[in-house]
Amino acid sequence: MLVSLIAAIAAAICYGVASVMQAIAVRAASHRAPDEAGGNVDPRLIVRMLHQWRFVVSICLDALGFVAQLVALHRLPLFAVQAFVAANLAVTAVVASWVIGVTLSWREWLAVFGVVAGVALLGSSAGPEGAAEVGAVFKLALIVAIAGLAVVGLAAAKLNEPYRTMALGTTAGLGFGVLAVAARVLNGFAPLQLARDPAAYAIAAAGIVSFMFYATALEAGSVTVATAAVVLSETVPPAVIGVIFLGDQTRHGLAAVAWGGFFIAVASAVMLARFGEAHHSEDVAMADAAARRGANAGPAAAGLLSW
Repeated sequence: MLVSLIAAIAAAICYGVASVMQAIAVRAASHRAPDEAGGNVDPRLIVRMLHQWRFVVSICLDALGFVAQLVALHRLPLFAVQAFVAANLAVTAVVASWVIGVTLSWREWLAVFGVVAGVALLGSSAGPEGAAEVGAVFKLALIVAIAGLAVVGLAAAKLNEPYRTMALGTTAGLGFGVLAVAARVLNGFAPLQLARDPAAYAIAAAGIVSFMFYATALEAGSVTVATAAVVLSETVPPAVIGVIFLGDQTRHGLAAVAWGGFFIAVASAVMLARFGEAHHSEDVAMADAAARRGANAGPAAAGLLSW
């Protein structure tokens, strides 16, 4: 189980650093001003981002994080793995403050430590994973869920801020949650097994749809707010599904510890989302101006360009 715990921590670090790098790439590739965030999802955004080394590196980090997450899911229940992955919110907040040059307040530092503490409690209370065998109907339902999220995400993209970033992040997070559940119920990793397994197609669809909406949320939104929405929505539903349908459980007598860790992690994530919004307008404006003009627009923008 130690290897799985280390893999879960590695996944959190990879995802957290990748989130900040993707946010920088999105803002540099965006053709919209911060006050023009509303509208449809722009598929060309990903194409423009592919020309930036930061985005390519972030994709590699996401891939490494996903492999680590698969390793963790091999021995740990969904609620534990997703809670560890949720720690990428703390990584994102710290790295973003360093790169953008924003000083975290004592509340934000408290929230960062709260996420870490909550995840640690959840991880320590995790029991062995339950049975991963499910029927074809369950796996097909995952594909249907992704199709529904795609429709919801397109509607969310038309909202105005501050609802747009939160709605898109939530939709993307639910998609990443479906991805985690699908990864958990895979029959195997052999090519023929993957080709015959509906869960493999659910993973592919969830990855594409969720990342598109996440990138759109970051296009002119707050890194921390978007990531907080993703973390909350990709953690809670899979945990519930794992307990109800997959037999996941805590160690004997540690259910209270698990609930306590869950509350601390969720409350800390909400704190980070709320206070991250305070820096949103200034950071986006300076980052966009520096990316488009290639000029110094203050210490925050200089940090973005130099990273």
